[in-house]
Amino acid sequence: MWVERLFRDLCGHVMAMTDLPAGAPAGFMDREIRSGEGWSERLGDVLANCRVFVPLFSPRYFASEMCGKEWYAFAQRAIYHQAKSNRSAEAIVPALWVPMPPEQLPGPAERLQFNHRAFGDRYVTDGLYGLIKLRILAEEYEAAVYELAKRIVAVADSTRVTPGSPVDYRHAPSAFGRPGGPRPMHLTVAAPTHHDLPEGRAPDYYGKLSQDWNPYHPDSARPLALVAQELVRSLDYQATVSSFDHETLPDPTQPPARPEILVVDRWALVDDRRCARLAAFDATPRPWVTVVVPWNRDDPQSRHSEAELAERLERTMPHAMNHGRPACRAAARGVFSIEAFGQILPQVVEASAQEYLRHAEVYPPAPPPGAARGERPRLRGPMADYGTTQYVPDTLRGTAPDAEDTDDSQS
Repeated sequence: MWVERLFRDLCGHVMAMTDLPAGAPAGFMDREIRSGEGWSERLGDVLANCRVFVPLFSPRYFASEMCGKEWYAFAQRAIYHQAKSNRSAEAIVPALWVPMPPEQLPGPAERLQFNHRAFGDRYVTDGLYGLIKLRILAEEYEAAVYELAKRIVAVADSTRVTPGSPVDYRHAPSAFGRPGGPRPMHLTVAAPTHHDLPEGRAPDYYGKLSQDWNPYHPDSARPLALVAQELVRSLDYQATVSSFDHETLPDPTQPPARPEILVVDRWALVDDRRCARLAAFDATPRPWVTVVVPWNRDDPQSRHSEAELAERLERTMPHAMNHGRPACRAAARGVFSIEAFGQILPQVVEASAQEYLRHAEVYPPAPPPGAARGERPRLRGPMADYGTTQYVPDTLRGTAPDAEDTDDSQS
């Protein structure tokens, strides 16, 4: 009831501050969704097209998986917008329903640069719920709501987030992660640089570092490593990035230090030294490392050399190409657009994280029965899949022939 009153008050102010025609909806708040129910098509469409997203911070909000899915659906749009335009799109305007200490916020919420004090001191100490419930704070409530509406209108006018495709709730991840704070996730890029491009290869997709590789140029204006890092961070991970050329191959007798994603440019295999290192990496199974192969078929050179380079990658890294969950195998076969990359990445991240936890907990395994005393333990082989059904986005179907086929948020 109180949230709905806040919503009506905000809509009234927004209507007064804009040229929206009378009767037009200033905002949207789903009044029907309850915990455990699926998203309506209407909500998916609104999240794909709304200009501003207003989450009401509270402990219950961040404990809600559905609210986390809503947050991720909108945040993903902002990441794509920045990737394609190279301009920031900060269109999340948080509101304190109740006060929330920074240490209780998940990573995506904690990273928001937002000054709540501009809405009043009592707003910061009591939140909108306290202001709306206590009659003696009625003036403070009106002032806070008015300032919040002004901020929403200002953000809507200054930030034009590109509309996106509705996210399928059944397969959407939550932006709030798990209790205990952000988890580590490392991204390693195996790609040429301007200094070691294959003969005749166009330099438009590369930079001084491997991390500067931009396979989806010109559709994307940012290096893929930066886009991937933002997507991983939006899933409440601490994401780090490095070049495969500068990484020391890990000791296979040691437990995994973190889950990893290896992003490979097939053109990198033209270099014999890099190809040999990738083969050596693949020779020891590491289920907590998932390979993703971005591939732009709109790039004439890549399209012309696709069959040859794909066969070379298959020969160099046969384990990575043929093991793991269906979504991971699809990612290794080729991801043909930045949107498809964003769809498959959450599943790849989750698979790597789960495999890391499984192997880190049992590493090193106990010697098999009858083994001689003092015999050095051996690495456990690839663990069997959980057997859960994995979703492969429609944009990836057919690209891997060998693969098996918020009640407290407003927008």
